[in-house]
Amino acid sequence: MRTWQVERRKRTRHLIELGGLAFKAGIVELTGDDRATIFGALLWMADKLQSDQGERTRALWAAKGKQAFDMDPAMHIRADR
Repeated sequence: MRTWQVERRKRTRHLIELGGLAFKAGIVELTGDDRATIFGALLWMADKLQSDQGERTRALWAAKGKQAFDMDPAMHIRADR
């Protein structure tokens, strides 16, 4: 397999995993699968992380995510990312 094919598959897998997190968090259902709402929320998250409270926000969100991973053993497979 060519290098570009391997890299494309890695990227595809990564994107699928990220989408799985959105689904697992209930975002898809809560927004009625409204892509504009989901994208708007992601943009808000990016703004929050770039603000003067970014480090505090990152720490809070990381702790909450770790707690959720710890409560669901099935998530441990890729929780190291």
